[in-house]
Amino acid sequence: MNFTGKREEQETSTVQYESITKYMATNLHTFTPDQGIDEAIDIMLEKRISGGPVLNEHGDLVGVLSERDCLKVMVESNYMNLPSGKGIVSDYMTKDVQTIDINKDVLDAANMFLSGAVRRFPVVENGKLKGQISRRDVMRAARELKGTTW
Repeated sequence: MNFTGKREEQETSTVQYESITKYMATNLHTFTPDQGIDEAIDIMLEKRISGGPVLNEHGDLVGVLSERDCLKVMVESNYMNLPSGKGIVSDYMTKDVQTIDINKDVLDAANMFLSGAVRRFPVVENGKLKGQISRRDVMRAARELKGTTW
């Protein structure tokens, strides 16, 4: 015998997550494929950035240059007994770039970060670079969400 009464159905509320456009960086320092790798490294150190998108002469995203890519310069020059810093960005950049569409929300971005090892995604709209979202940007969004939904 069951003495519990009929349960009322509870409304399930779905959380609307903010668009990545609210948190993404838009003032990006970009590199070109034919730019000297030594110049790119100097810029990254001077600007205190950990990487940036690589755009061709038409403004198309053709790669991303990261600190990890730049470490290859030191390692390759040591193993091949070459002067360090010779070469161009396209020799070292990551060419197979995973991007995120500008219409995605921060939950979509968080899931993408959890499924890979990258620290940032270029944000694109119709194939054109519009900004960049990083793990830290998504963490800021989570902190703001925490106050309203957690």
